[in-house]
Amino acid sequence: MNGLFGINGLVGYVIAVVLVVGIAVFFSVVAIGVQKTQATHYYKLQDQSAIQMKNTKNDKHYELVQTK
Repeated sequence: MNGLFGINGLVGYVIAVVLVVGIAVFFSVVAIGVQKTQATHYYKLQDQSAIQMKNTKNDKHYELVQTK
């Protein structure tokens, strides 16, 4: 029972679980916040036939639509 409540025992397990769950909750909250802000940035595509699968200049084919 010497190592049961040490950092390598039950307490260490609880600390690791709380840390992992805390990190997951943090990233979930951040992801929801990013989704809420980016969900209202509408765009329209221009010249859809010119868009290639792997091309660094594909950003030239869309424009942001200003919402009122």
